[in-house]
Amino acid sequence: MNKLYFLLVICIFIGCKKDTPKITPIVKKKTPIIILTDERKVQIDTAKINIFKSETLKQFYTASENKTVWGNLKKRTYVLSQLEESDKLGLEPEDYKISQLKKFEKKVSSLSDSDLATYDILLTYNFEKYLNHLYKGKLNPKTLYTDWDLEEKTFDVNNILIKGFNNNKLDSVVDNIQPKSQTYKELLKALEIINSFPDDHVKNIESAEKITLNDTNSALINIKKRLLYWGDMEGKDSLSKIYTKKTFESVKKFQERHGLAADGVIGVGTISALNYSKEKRKEQIIANLERWRWFTTDFAENYFIINIPDYSLNVVEEQDTTLTRNIVVGTSKRKTPIITSTLRTIVFNPTWTVPPTILKEDVVPAMKRNRNYLANKNITIYDTSGNVVAPNAWNENKPNRYRYIQSPGYNNSLGVMKILFPNHHSVYLHDTNHRNYFGRSNRSLSSGCVRVENPLELAEHILADSVKYSKIKIDTIIASKKTTSIKIEKKYALYQWYWTAWSKKNQLIFRADIYNLDSDLYAKLRN
Repeated sequence: MNKLYFLLVICIFIGCKKDTPKITPIVKKKTPIIILTDERKVQIDTAKINIFKSETLKQFYTASENKTVWGNLKKRTYVLSQLEESDKLGLEPEDYKISQLKKFEKKVSSLSDSDLATYDILLTYNFEKYLNHLYKGKLNPKTLYTDWDLEEKTFDVNNILIKGFNNNKLDSVVDNIQPKSQTYKELLKALEIINSFPDDHVKNIESAEKITLNDTNSALINIKKRLLYWGDMEGKDSLSKIYTKKTFESVKKFQERHGLAADGVIGVGTISALNYSKEKRKEQIIANLERWRWFTTDFAENYFIINIPDYSLNVVEEQDTTLTRNIVVGTSKRKTPIITSTLRTIVFNPTWTVPPTILKEDVVPAMKRNRNYLANKNITIYDTSGNVVAPNAWNENKPNRYRYIQSPGYNNSLGVMKILFPNHHSVYLHDTNHRNYFGRSNRSLSSGCVRVENPLELAEHILADSVKYSKIKIDTIIASKKTTSIKIEKKYALYQWYWTAWSKKNQLIFRADIYNLDSDLYAKLRN
């Protein structure tokens, strides 16, 4: 009986026992072993390495059995030259302790073993820092901005560095990790161009009134000096106070380079752009180089790319720009967020729900003045049960209790179409009921979303189905005023980004820094 009872207990125990879950081991990428040469090398006290509190530095020297690695003069010279000339890439040589490193190099043959170890560690630490900065920027945008929705780039610096070290191809490492985009290359060229200009000593231009062709204005003397300095005016000029035809054409050229209305009228915007010094423009270029290191290095095959300060949208398919559009973006108070995403859905005849910010700042004050404000805009008020609320029954002290929905139609705030994509900011691309805005040179006018000119042509292009979604079929959908959602079958990435400088055909191109980000970013880079 006792034996039977014992067997029964054993069976119950085995039957109820849960399978032990298998733990999948975390596989770390193995760092390649560093191939040491016959040059002088010494053992490194790991305490010296630990001072830097860098995991990658520890791993690097683990791969060399904690021995110095930079005994080869050619390799050392290359690293030192890269760090010393990092300013050509918009970086700061002293961020990489170049002065200290050069002092070590001058007396490298007479260094004690301890100092040689210190020098070796400093070379590695600062070169790794330099490579990281080239690949993903010095700063992390997520710590700087709340509206920059970009994935942080990851970088296995040791794997790249050691392979280049072992294969004697450190130069290819530096070239390969930098962004490959045309804009990044244009920014590097812009930095080269700006460095070729002499120091500028032109006084600030002050003019309280617009200057037009044939006007006489004392400010024209310094305006002409600026135009000559930047190369928008060629040859010599009498530097008179008269707005001549030659100056007029030069001003138009300058305006075009700066994204201003190229009408030759010298107003506030043109004066502001003219008053940028060489140093300020250089800082602007460097700030934009940093931004482009934050952006993805691997572009999708098909994508929309938006430059917010340029008010432009380009559709790129298989490396060919197939469509361009003027856009309207958010004001400095309601900025358009920086986003990398994927287009998902086109919605024809969308309704529009008033968002909290617009409700608080625009709708509530307007409703308090005029209870018919929303009705005049074809916006219906709903309570929490979905019942329609009459304007005179609306409780102005509790406006958040309601939903405010605008019916579809040509005069809807979103126009007749919107394009949806995943993001954390509740923004999208859309048509507008203010279609005259696209003719303005300053188009920072929206509440954060991006308004697109001629959006139905854009929809026809990306749906790419001449039978189901021809122009006639789309017009029919619009005429129905029925909200219709269509999945975008072709995969398009969306790059909604911000940059204010580049170069084109050896000319410097600038845009107004509409969100005032450039100066602050440059200051943080040099902090």
